[in-house]
Amino acid sequence: MTASDNVHLHEINKFGSMAERWWDPQGEFKTLHDINPLRLQFIQQHAEIAGKRIVDVGCGGGILTEGLARLGADALGIDLSEELIDIADLHGLESGVNTHYQKISAEALAEQQPESFDHVTCMEMLEHVPDPGSIISACARLVKPGGMVFFSTLNRQPKAYLLAIVAAEHVLRMLPKGTHDFKTFIKPSELSQSARSAGLELQGMVGIEYNPFTKRFSLGNDIDVNYLAAFRRPE
Repeated sequence: MTASDNVHLHEINKFGSMAERWWDPQGEFKTLHDINPLRLQFIQQHAEIAGKRIVDVGCGGGILTEGLARLGADALGIDLSEELIDIADLHGLESGVNTHYQKISAEALAEQQPESFDHVTCMEMLEHVPDPGSIISACARLVKPGGMVFFSTLNRQPKAYLLAIVAAEHVLRMLPKGTHDFKTFIKPSELSQSARSAGLELQGMVGIEYNPFTKRFSLGNDIDVNYLAAFRRPE
């Protein structure tokens, strides 16, 4: 890892230190397991997955990457955490799901393999890097013309601070304390502007909503907290 990598080392270390618990569906990353079917549902609404080459940027321990592979994708997960790549690889071997992983930045992969992927996913990652615009631009370079790029992140709204940090981290303890930093959250208008600058066109945006009574997540129109966005690179 070089100083020029678009990464906060403390973020890599924070999530890497929890790598062994990544695949515990009742552990610290329960929320990721719970929302993964919704992320896949949103992707399938906008793109064909089976038989497509897809790169999952900031794959962590591989929850989404494996989900894509189970649906028939030729899925590559990339991350800069050695520990998380190791856990993702190990889980892929144990589950028998055919995935590939590589420790590399989005920017470096875009240099090596521009326009090489049918679709690109980058979920719950933009709010954890110093320069999200650089990641968005790299994702746009990685995807083939006509392909889709999917992002999910958190909206910099007071409601997101209350629900994603105060409630989720401190009251309900759905996430480890310190998972999020409000000032790094990204407004939909900012994400859309960065994507437009990178040559991507917005195709759709939905929110991920949580019902504390049923303890279930669902897709909806409220994008004030956690939201998913689909962009297309024009042909």
